[in-house]
Amino acid sequence: GGTYEVNDLMIDDLTAGRYGEHASSLGAIMAKEIADRYQVPAYIVDPVSTDEFEEPARVSGVPEITRRCRGHALNIKAVSRHTAKEHGLSWKNSNFVVAHLGGGISVAAVRGGRIVDVNDGLLGMGPFSPERAGALPLEGLLDLAFSGKYTVAELKHKLSREAGLMGYLGTNDLTEVFHRIDAGDNLAANVYRAMVQQIVKELGAMAAVLKGQVARTIITGGMAKSERLCADLKAGIAFIAPVDVLAGSLELEALAQGVWRVLNGNEEARQYV
Repeated sequence: GGTYEVNDLMIDDLTAGRYGEHASSLGAIMAKEIADRYQVPAYIVDPVSTDEFEEPARVSGVPEITRRCRGHALNIKAVSRHTAKEHGLSWKNSNFVVAHLGGGISVAAVRGGRIVDVNDGLLGMGPFSPERAGALPLEGLLDLAFSGKYTVAELKHKLSREAGLMGYLGTNDLTEVFHRIDAGDNLAANVYRAMVQQIVKELGAMAAVLKGQVARTIITGGMAKSERLCADLKAGIAFIAPVDVLAGSLELEALAQGVWRVLNGNEEARQYV
């Protein structure tokens, strides 16, 4: 993690999709084009490809498959830094469990400012989300993959854009899901309860990674704007640590602050190699 000066190698890897395809990959490319016009440097801060895993977190159980450190690193770090300041804690000497709840969900164990474990919020691990499948039973996934119904690209799209709430209920809008629950839709109620349960399970797992030594549990992201969802989550995780809700994200502020720490000499910009 940290603040990186954008260079040509970074642009090449982003353009080629070396670490996956995501809208955030456009950030450095756009920034570099603007910066070149004015002959100033461009920076990125805590990108989604930030990798601070401790080695055991990389082991999947299958030698050919490595667990990837891929999540909402910018906001996870920003809200943990903000929460530490709010409660008079040292960010570098405190542990946090953070759930970023958006179209995708990242649940992270943050130790001393580093994301030492996190589910792959794009395609592969953790709870299902409004659009993404999350972790799946392997036998069922294999049957789906070899059913002949999908190409690899089509199945990736299905699992990352047409699964979760979208797959079961045909919507990624949590407000609509609540309307359907309140109107007596049993399927919507069951799927919603399942999503809450999976998020709570992942938060508990990350607390275990930190051996229960958690200063605060943080709920953030777009879905954290729902008081109803946050109340349901708190009921399951209050035993871990006091819970803070930072609805939405601090990503734009975090970008500016990351660069400012470099410009004022508090940090040194990292080089992508």
